[in-house]
Amino acid sequence: MSDLELCYMPAHEALGRFRKRELSPVELMEATIRRAETVKAPVNALTYTHFDEAMDRAKRAEAKYARGARTGALEGLPVGIKDESEIKGKPTSIGSLIHKDHVADRTSTMNARIMAAGGIVHARTATPEYCCAGTTWSRLWGVTRNPWNPEFTCGGSSGGAGASLGSGTSSLATGSDIGGSIRIPAAACGVVGYKPPYGRNPDDAPFNLDFFCHTGPMARTVTDAILLQNVMSGPSPYDIATLRPKLRLPLEYKPIKGWKIAFSMDLGFFEVDPEVQKNTLAALDVFRSLGATVEEVDLGWKPHILDAGLGYLDHIFGAYLSGLLKEHGDKMTTYARQFAVRGGKSKALDFVKSLEVIDDMYLTLGPILERYDVLICPTNALPAVPADFDHSTGSVEINGKQVNPMLGWAMTTPFNMMSRCPVLSVPSGRARNGVPTGIQIVGRTYRDADVFRAGLAFETAQGSWYRDAANRPTL
Repeated sequence: MSDLELCYMPAHEALGRFRKRELSPVELMEATIRRAETVKAPVNALTYTHFDEAMDRAKRAEAKYARGARTGALEGLPVGIKDESEIKGKPTSIGSLIHKDHVADRTSTMNARIMAAGGIVHARTATPEYCCAGTTWSRLWGVTRNPWNPEFTCGGSSGGAGASLGSGTSSLATGSDIGGSIRIPAAACGVVGYKPPYGRNPDDAPFNLDFFCHTGPMARTVTDAILLQNVMSGPSPYDIATLRPKLRLPLEYKPIKGWKIAFSMDLGFFEVDPEVQKNTLAALDVFRSLGATVEEVDLGWKPHILDAGLGYLDHIFGAYLSGLLKEHGDKMTTYARQFAVRGGKSKALDFVKSLEVIDDMYLTLGPILERYDVLICPTNALPAVPADFDHSTGSVEINGKQVNPMLGWAMTTPFNMMSRCPVLSVPSGRARNGVPTGIQIVGRTYRDADVFRAGLAFETAQGSWYRDAANRPTL
């Protein structure tokens, strides 16, 4: 079996082969490391690497399978961990020069769970500084590029995770999502990304108390995303916001024949690129072929919604960054400084107004989701912006109209506002420039299984990406 076949093998298939002793974790890790070295320059998805330690752990996993010992749910799989959450004794930079020498003295709960399940942290995946951009570049690590077309961004802030999965340098990867940071790169890189309902997965203080903020899995298949989600989720004694009891998602679901699916192409106010529209309509036809009824709905949402969502982020996350300006402003990127300055100007009244907008949004979305099983819309309104795009100085145009350069080209932030709704992003096709596009599947509050049932049905019908050379990037 070639390195490429190994590196793009679905995680659940690799586990099955480990158990049957048809494949060794050592073989998979060796192939993954070779692949990482090959695509390092054109993609730049990884920050810190721990290859020697990963090989030692792969050998231990191999020995477990060989003697028929008990193995974890992720035993022997290379898992890319976003360079944001911590692992004791290992460096974590959050993409910032401010933290380039930081070594963690604790392990984030989700990382502890992944490692306890046998997942092997071979590398950390790149993020923009402080995860505060929809693109992935920083002064510390440079530009992370889209494996399908390096001229364009892989998305952000979990861009390194998306690029690593897309280029075959991780079997699974973790992400976090405060304004679309899992779903934006999932769509741009042609992978699967899941934003769970608030509280489903543990997070680190203080942003575990920010209901816009979610940690979640990224993968190349829906089944693999479920596999990682089942490890990440559940109550934690270190996070008061986590939900009880733990939700364990099944790997198999009944067909969606007879389902009613709502769709909105623009959520009422986004400009959407024609190629994104085309691929979204084609995806909706797949759902119709599965026996679902698909109907367009009017959410009644207006442009002020995005302003309110970004205002909320300014007040909490931007305010947090503003405390760094005096001592560290010279080390920060242009976009992080801009965010920090805006945060320093935010007022409590602005925050309260954003909450009022959030409440108004659900007054229309809630009743719609009572009538329909899920809502579908595009993930990104534009396949991608340039890889080195700086939203603090640049502009974005869709259909001849200027949109908010920070997140006006991604249709994700409204569902951080609707934070208790589970949202799964799955690939919908590719644009002419080669960059993938995606759709968001939005479920009723805390109905995680619904979005996975729809996503798995869709993926099974259209065929999973990365299954052969024709469906992989050329690097």
